[in-house]
Amino acid sequence: MPHLFSPPFAGLLYALEVPHRVLGNPPDRWLAAALLAGFTLSFLLVLKRVALRFGPGLAARVYGPLRDCLAEIVAGTQAGLLTALALWAGSLCLDLPGEVPRVLARVAVVAFLVQAWFWGSRLIRCTLRNMLGDRLAPSTAAPVVGFLLRTALGLLVLLLALEGFGVNVSAILAGLGVGGIAVALAVQNILGDIFGSLSIALDKPFIVGDFIIVGDCIGTVRHIGLKSTQVQSLSGEQIILSNADLLKSRIRNFKRMSERRVVFGFGLAHTTPADRLEQVPVQIQAIIQAQPRTRFDRAHFLAFGDSALQFEVVYYVLDVDYNIYMDLQQAINLALLKTFRAGGISLAHPVRTVFQAAGGPVGPEPGT
Repeated sequence: MPHLFSPPFAGLLYALEVPHRVLGNPPDRWLAAALLAGFTLSFLLVLKRVALRFGPGLAARVYGPLRDCLAEIVAGTQAGLLTALALWAGSLCLDLPGEVPRVLARVAVVAFLVQAWFWGSRLIRCTLRNMLGDRLAPSTAAPVVGFLLRTALGLLVLLLALEGFGVNVSAILAGLGVGGIAVALAVQNILGDIFGSLSIALDKPFIVGDFIIVGDCIGTVRHIGLKSTQVQSLSGEQIILSNADLLKSRIRNFKRMSERRVVFGFGLAHTTPADRLEQVPVQIQAIIQAQPRTRFDRAHFLAFGDSALQFEVVYYVLDVDYNIYMDLQQAINLALLKTFRAGGISLAHPVRTVFQAAGGPVGPEPGT
């Protein structure tokens, strides 16, 4: 095969005393390899710039959030990948000895796989942030879901890279399978907590800042981690709850309430006249409806108690704040007390009537 640049450059090369062959290749082939490598690198850099310039606009026409994702992914293209691809392309012009061409090709493939991991990591982070942000709790989605997906992607890239260098991946997978079962059995409690954290991130039974009740634990969620959730109790101490145990319990989330249902009762004296008793539900309704952010439901003469005529009242507070509920309940109780006293109605209190036989001694009851 004639040399590409032999006729015009033969004299110049001879004058400069350039060796006729370097590693088995004449100088014109090295020059061709250098030109091809430079052209490839320049083309890839221009392609990256074009993708950064026009790619986000085209992606936004398909789906809006892809604009930021595509720009972030392309910006993560590493210079090492472009250089490796350019050198491999330049090596195609050379006749290299032995396994050198195959090694260079494998290096280029590994560089591409590593770059794919960078692209995938940025895609995962951008997807969780822009596309699934309304479904995943910010405090748990990034560390939990992102960590698991990036780890799985990294293992896949590692296995593909090893297979590219001729390593028997099947044997490794078999060994990882057996070892994985042993590790899973050893750390099953930890894995249960991690998957519990993932369930909390996806289902969102609560988020940071919610006021919850779990068993005898009452407090505000302060942090949701991979293994445990931290709750600050009403008395101030920090309570650590395992994520796996937390999801096995019944969780009452008061932050999700749209309104608060209130049921309370009281008792009036048995000596209260019937016509006064008929007016009590009407008076209660007027008192509750006079309060802001309340909705009256019902008020009834419930039952004849041992020491009182029992009433039951139900109303709704149109605000989830506990302090507002207590303020309203206090205002209602004071208004009821004033109304009953103004109408000559007595609240009941425990009363015991003792009947004594005529002429019998007066003394304490038997057993007292």
